[in-house]
Amino acid sequence: MAIEKTEQVLQEPNAAPAQPELLVSAVLHLMSHYTANNQESSSCIKLASVIERHLKALADLPDLAPVLRATCQQLSEQWAMVVERAMPQPEKFKLFTRLVTGARVN
Repeated sequence: MAIEKTEQVLQEPNAAPAQPELLVSAVLHLMSHYTANNQESSSCIKLASVIERHLKALADLPDLAPVLRATCQQLSEQWAMVVERAMPQPEKFKLFTRLVTGARVN
C-alpha cells in the first residue's frame, strides 16, 4: 500500500494529500536515481523536472517547518535551472544558411 501511495505522489505530487514525509521520501529517492543515472549516462530532463516539482510542492506546504520550506524552495529553484540548462536550445541560423535559403530570423 505504501508503494501505491509513493507511485501516486511520484506521478502527481500536487494531487496527493499533504503528507510531507511521503514527499520528502519520494524526492530523496528521485534525487538518488538522478545521481546514479547521471553517472551512467546523460542526465534525464524528465526526472529533474519531477524532482523540481516535488521540491516546489514541499515548499508550498504551510505546515512544514520554515527552515525546511526555505530549503525546498531554494532547491526547487536550483533544479529548475538544471532543467532549463538541459533543455535543447533552439537552432540558430547561421548567416550563410539564411542567405542560401532566404530564411529570415525575426
